[in-house]
Amino acid sequence: MDDQAPVGPDSADSAPDLAHADPIAGELVTETFDYDGGRQVTVYVPPNPPELVVFAGDGQLISQWGGYLEAADLPPTMIVGAYRTDDEDEMVRIREYSPSFDEERFAAHESFFVDEVRSWVRSRFSVALPAERTAVCGASASGEFALAMGLRHPGVYGAVFCASPGGGYHPPAVMPSPLPRIYLVAGTLEPWFLENATRWADALRSAGADVVMTERIGNHGDPFWQAEFPLMVAWTFRR
Repeated sequence: MDDQAPVGPDSADSAPDLAHADPIAGELVTETFDYDGGRQVTVYVPPNPPELVVFAGDGQLISQWGGYLEAADLPPTMIVGAYRTDDEDEMVRIREYSPSFDEERFAAHESFFVDEVRSWVRSRFSVALPAERTAVCGASASGEFALAMGLRHPGVYGAVFCASPGGGYHPPAVMPSPLPRIYLVAGTLEPWFLENATRWADALRSAGADVVMTERIGNHGDPFWQAEFPLMVAWTFRR
């Protein structure tokens, strides 16, 4: 695999988890779509009307992070998490998340994520926020996907939250314009992913993008990414 380190959202557990109130004040709503023989999407619905919507890959993980936002006392934020494939072959997930490997499968998943899921969110929850209040989020392979969606659809996603991006998707030689605002984070204990995130930050800054590149003590795994997620959301509201 070209420049693609082994990835997996459950591959490490070295960072401390965050504590938050249980049960959450918001609600989790799950819908099954026809895509790929039945693909689930779980939405964290905050207790008050959302001021930000975050669409995310690896949705069975990221949709569960609403409690961390509640604990951080952030403005109400909806999380729309599209699940990854159930296939145990990691390359199947990567083909959906990176345009570099399988253009047809990537395009099908892109259409599902950008068109079908967003349309359902608008009709089901009466939510249609402008791009400046809409973000796309991912970690590891889905971090690549978040970058691809932000660059390909800047009129939809005004911000990108990308943690520890995989390396199948490289910064394009010619960046599109306009560019979304982008928050990158990677850990000192995952040097390959830190190097890749830094490469993206440098390329995006050179293209004039508004970029935050954060380096933390942390390894490749959910606890490290969970801890950063409220900071990503807070950054969006500060801007």
